[in-house]
Amino acid sequence: MSSLSASEKPIERDPGAEEPKSDESVAAPTLYSDDAAVVVDGLDITYRVSLERKNSLKNALVRKARHEQVRYREVKAIKGVSFDVPAGKCTGFIGANGAGKSTLMRAVAGILPPTKGRIEVRGKVSTLLALGVGFNTALTGRENVLLGGMAAGLSRDQVNERFDEIAGFADLGDFIDMPLRTYSSGMRSRLAFSVSVFMNPDILIIDEALSAGDAKFKQKASQKMSELMETAGTMLLVSHALTSIQEMSDEVIWLHKGRLIRRGEPKEICDAYLEFLKVGDEAVVMEDF
Repeated sequence: MSSLSASEKPIERDPGAEEPKSDESVAAPTLYSDDAAVVVDGLDITYRVSLERKNSLKNALVRKARHEQVRYREVKAIKGVSFDVPAGKCTGFIGANGAGKSTLMRAVAGILPPTKGRIEVRGKVSTLLALGVGFNTALTGRENVLLGGMAAGLSRDQVNERFDEIAGFADLGDFIDMPLRTYSSGMRSRLAFSVSVFMNPDILIIDEALSAGDAKFKQKASQKMSELMETAGTMLLVSHALTSIQEMSDEVIWLHKGRLIRRGEPKEICDAYLEFLKVGDEAVVMEDF
């Protein structure tokens, strides 16, 4: 497992602090804009987590022979969340670990089904939910580019047309034709980011991927995302790096334990979040290293 930089480390809340109160105005039914690229309305997501220590075939057969049921714990990850994301805008999502940010992004991407409510996505989506998710480590970088592009709805010819741009941006050299299992975490990150942004998506979802790669690649990544926004791209951005959130977002949504607490102007919402965390504007949470 790769180590986390200071800006990526979990931000802990003061145990003595009170729970944040939801802004009732943002939880109320909303009249969504006609130009919204993403609409989330009354969304609930509940899933079950097995309490069994080992889910091996042997244990499953033993439980069946003993007529034992698998024990599960129900997790209510998203609770009554409603918002819209205007086309051509960037909405940032903040909140402590366990707030439901990643679950929400997976639902918008169509990976997790809603338990209740609805999600409407208007446009082609490209996702960078976790670095290299969906990649096959036995395949080469070149083969994974093809796999990722076709999964995004492109034809083989369309992926091949963009391959040189993708490979050039990732800057992997001869490693592009080597198995992904030989890559460092940073190399996988660069390839995953390159595949996502060169799919020409209408909507780009990025979850905790801004700290990928070295300083040079971060600069390239930031410039590329700015280009996407200038071409009327829509972005949903999740990050613990509040400086990046404030610089890139037109609006910020604060989630806590599956609920939407507040939404609004980036600095205002980030300041309220920091006040709740009782840490202030310290470099450990503000800066992207």
